[in-house]
Amino acid sequence: MTTSAPITAPAAPRLTRADGSPLRVLVVDDENSLTDLLSMALRYEGWDVKAAPDGQTALSLARDFKPDAIVLDVMLPDIDGLQVLGRLRSGGDDTPILFLTAKDAVEDRVTGLTAGGDDYVTKPFSLEEVVARLRGLIRRSAAMVSEGGDSRITVGDLVLDEESYEVNRAGREIELTATEFELLRFLMRNPRRVLSKAQILDRVWSYDFGGKSSVVEIYISYLRKKIDAGEEPMIHTVRGVGYVIKPVA
Repeated sequence: MTTSAPITAPAAPRLTRADGSPLRVLVVDDENSLTDLLSMALRYEGWDVKAAPDGQTALSLARDFKPDAIVLDVMLPDIDGLQVLGRLRSGGDDTPILFLTAKDAVEDRVTGLTAGGDDYVTKPFSLEEVVARLRGLIRRSAAMVSEGGDSRITVGDLVLDEESYEVNRAGREIELTATEFELLRFLMRNPRRVLSKAQILDRVWSYDFGGKSSVVEIYISYLRKKIDAGEEPMIHTVRGVGYVIKPVA
């Protein structure tokens, strides 16, 4: 991790909860020096930060602190980060999660994301990179204060509200994770346009996986189960090209 200097100036306007209170971030890592540095950087951004040295403490804090995002190391002294994630998701907790790990294999990145994580940073990393990626996750979550403007995107009978983070089709409410929401928003902002896996990786995850585009296929599958369940399909595969969303004729 780069530790040459703390962030010296905010890179962007501070984000807050809709009620104006600071965003809450839970940092989970067994390296005290790392959690101290991350906590310092995040507090400088105006966020309320708590740290946990292991998975069990993280689960307890997640229940009590109710963070808006979690920075989660994969390798922990008791249960690993993937198990922490699994327990959170099985309990209905969709808090955006940024994984930290010393592993840099493509397979490990895909494993973390397909398990329900939202982004991934490998060690060594810079504080600025973690903060930037975390801001990106929070901007996609319902915790962020609205920036105003026309917030609704409509494609056929599917409506996505960027302000309330509500999605419904033909009046049926649809619950999405932060990553599923961002993927759907990207598709709906480009109706009838075929988007390649590379374009989706770049827009939704901000980087690729060395050609491992299976994560896109998995998340498209998740969306189809929620968006097209019991309805005429709106999300289509253009074989050899990519994916497109369009209203039912």
